Order: sequence, then C-alpha cells, then structure tokens
Amino acid sequence: MRRRLSGPGGLPRFLRRTCVLLVCTGLGLAACAPNAVRLAPEAADQPWVPGTGEQGQPNALLPQLQGAQDSAARPGDDTRPPDFTIPANPELARMAEAPQLDTTHSYGLAELIDIAQRSSPDTRLAWEQARQAALAVGMVEATYLPLITANVLAGGIETSVPDPVPGRDRHIKLTAQGTATLVAFEWLVFDFGQRGAVAKAAREGSFAANVLFNAAHQKLILEVASAYYRHGAAVNGLRLARQSLTNSNAVLAAVEARMQNGQATTVELAQARQQVAQSKLKMVTAEGLVRDHYQGLLTAMGVNATQKIRISEPARRPLPARVDHTAEEMIRLALSRRPDVVASYAALKASKAGVEAAQAEVMPKVFLTGVAGSNDTRYGMGNLPPARERHDTSAIMLGATVPLYDAGLRAAQIRNAQSQAAAAEQTFRKTQNAAVSEIVVASNVLRTALESYRAAGALADAANTTYDAALDAYRNGLGTVTVATEANTALLDARLAQIEAHATALIAAVNLAFLTGSLTSRDNLGLYGPRH
Repeated sequence: MRRRLSGPGGLPRFLRRTCVLLVCTGLGLAACAPNAVRLAPEAADQPWVPGTGEQGQPNALLPQLQGAQDSAARPGDDTRPPDFTIPANPELARMAEAPQLDTTHSYGLAELIDIAQRSSPDTRLAWEQARQAALAVGMVEATYLPLITANVLAGGIETSVPDPVPGRDRHIKLTAQGTATLVAFEWLVFDFGQRGAVAKAAREGSFAANVLFNAAHQKLILEVASAYYRHGAAVNGLRLARQSLTNSNAVLAAVEARMQNGQATTVELAQARQQVAQSKLKMVTAEGLVRDHYQGLLTAMGVNATQKIRISEPARRPLPARVDHTAEEMIRLALSRRPDVVASYAALKASKAGVEAAQAEVMPKVFLTGVAGSNDTRYGMGNLPPARERHDTSAIMLGATVPLYDAGLRAAQIRNAQSQAAAAEQTFRKTQNAAVSEIVVASNVLRTALESYRAAGALADAANTTYDAALDAYRNGLGTVTVATEANTALLDARLAQIEAHATALIAAVNLAFLTGSLTSRDNLGLYGPRH
C-alpha cells in the first residue's frame, strides 16, 4: 500500500508546502518594501551617511562603505555643521593605462596626433558606435532566415479522487509524469519588402556611423592641432617676455650708469625699476599661460592631465599672402565630403526607407511554420502498475496574416514615418546651409588672420627700431627713460601680436580644412598652413 501524500479532498503535501513557502516569502517582501526608505537621508538638512539607515541600523546593502565617513555629522549633533562628504570609492580612482611615451623625446604635432588617435576616448566611443550600427545591420538581415527553437517540457500532476467502490472511505491517488521534446521553426517567406526597407535603413545608419567615426578623428586632429599651436604661441610669448625683461634690465643698467655720473635722477631710476618689475610680472603670467596651454593640449589628446611629455615648437614657416581658393570651390567640395553633411544625407535616406517599411506593414505576411517532437508519459493509479505511453508528432503549415482593423494605428505609423522623413530632409538642408555659412566665416577669419600677421610683422619691425633708437638716445643723453621704457613695452606688445596672429592664422587654416572635410590625416593639417 503506497503512502498517501494528501488528505481527503486536499492538495498534495508538497504542493501545500510550496504554497505556504510562497505566501511567507511574499509577506516578507511586502514587509521589507516600506522599510527601504531607510536607504535615503533622514532629513532634508541632514547628510546621507553610508552604511546606516534610520535609527542608525546597519544597512546590509552597503557593507563596502562601512566606516567611510566616521567624521560625518550625525542628526542631533549640534557641535559642528553637517558634513556632506561623499565616501571614497577606490574603484573610481583607477585610471586608464597611460600611453608609453619617451620622456627624453620632443614630440611634434604629427606624433601628438598619432598618440591622441590611439588614446582618446572620443575615437574609441565613435568606433564602438560604428560597430553597434554594423551589428544592427546583421540583426536585420538575420530576419530573412527561419527562426528555429528547441523546447523541453517536463512535469507531473497528482490528484486524489474518492474510491468509486461504495463503503470505502478512502481516496485513490492518480499520477501522471512525462516529458515532451519538440523543435519548432518559423519562417517569414514574403512581407512585401518590409524587411528590405528596414535593412536599407540599417545600412544607411551604419554608413552614417562610419562617417561620424572618421569625423571624430578629423575633429580630434583639429583640437590637437589648435591646442598645439596655442601652446607654441604661449612658449614664444614666454620667450618674448624674457627678452622684454632683458631689455628692461638694459634700460635700468643705462639709468644706473648715468646715475653714477650724476646725469640721471631718482625718478628715472624708479621708472626703470618699475619697468623691470612689470617685465617680471609679465614673465610670470607668460609662464602660467604656457602651463595652461600644456594642460589644454593634454586634454585635447584625451590623455591623463598628469602625463609628462616634451613638446617641440611649431616650425616657423612663412604664411601665404592670401587665400588661393575661392569660396565657391570650397563650398562645392565641402558639401560632397563634409562628414556632417554626408551623415545627414544618410539619415535622410534611412528615414525614406522607414516610410517604405511602414507602408509594407499594412500588407499581408506569408510565413511557413512547423514542429517536430515526441512525448513520453507515465500514468499511475493507486497500487496498480504504472502505464507508459510514447508518441511522436510532426507538422508543417503555410499561412498568411492580413491586417484587417487596427483602429488607425498603421495609418498613423505611416504618417509618422513620412513626417520623420520630411524633418530629416529639412535637417539636411539646415546642415547644408550651416556648412556654407561656416566655410565662408572660416575663410574670412583666415584672410583676416593673414592680413593681421603681415600688419603685426610691420609693427614689430618698427617697434624694434624705435626701442633701439630710444635706448641709444638715452645712453647718449638725448632721450628720456620714459621714452625708452614705453618703447620696450610697445616692442613686447607688437611681437606678442605678431605671434598671436601667426598662431591664429595656423589655427584658422586647420579649422578651414576641417570645415571643408579635408582635414583627413596628421600629415594634412590645413589648406594654407604648414605641414608637419
């Protein structure tokens, strides 16, 4: 006689236990949910203290933060203000591996660009986005193939029924246990071009992502080159500041020499010393500017700001006198290869493919489906020997689905896709107009920078002549120290203006190359600027 697993008319014992366990678990979770508010700060004016909730109870969810804020103020502590310190997480302090650099080598612009392209997170992010877009194409193309799934089901059922023999006050247990294994496939055979339209949109998206990946490198070249030229201008400015200090000391020495001969006054001596002090202040400012632009260059490269690297100075090559290309030629060239214009046009084509996909959604779908499997079942009743039954099943069907009524959903989807295509076309036109405007402005900036460089050069030559004449005149008693110091200041300003104009012209050339889509490598750094 088998042991009965259930009472008269009741559930099997293991089912009752399972139900009790599920109910208890649910009640426990329901009781914990309101207490989760303890994870939040206790009051609006009190700091969040990691590791504790309300009433100072330990928070088991944050054991790694225990003891991170022993100095944080607790509610009710009136002796010191609340401390809103965030606990330190050592994981966040792990920096990416820095590039291996030769600290004894002076890196030029081309080398710095190469380092940036290998180290910058921006290019790696663009690369991953391009890979994701390419994988999206593969996922769409996978829908052309059938979907095959394997399923395995196993289980049992147990029931207890009254004994049909009159006078017997007992129940008979009925059991059934079995397994079912089956393989099913479903294949969308024909969909009126919907998958083709979706695949076309995905391919356009992948193309745009690849274009933007190249654009990320072009932008990186622009940023590194611009930062490099600014750093070079700052270094040259520091050199001029030091030369200005030398000139100021020369004026001071001339005043002191005349003082020994009784030919200078204390006012002149004070003016000369003031000029020296001002030159030292300008030199300190120039040194700070060099450090700032050095950090700016490291930031543009995407490397750690603590990286130590030696930077060579830009080669001093003469700038052209004028812009050779006309704006119309640059505009036609730019509109055919500028990354943002190309990507915007790809987005327009993708949106038009989206319209085709939405229109195909209202058409019938023809599919092929099938299944093959086997069942193995064992039956038991009371003390009788169990029975076993096994059978195989297979089927294949060709079907079609036709949308009849959807409350206007598909029609709205078509109109939405058409609206998105219209918006994409306007975005493309806007991108074109913006490109034209940017190119014209950049061309004007370059032209102005070249003219400023020529004017600043003439001014620097005149200021140098004036300084030399003023100093000689003072030494010979024919001039004043005021004229000499003013000439020194004017000479520094003129040379700084020349350096700034030179760097501005180089940056403007690189920027124009970027805006016309020709800033494509580290060896092509501008239409009109020098190559490095």
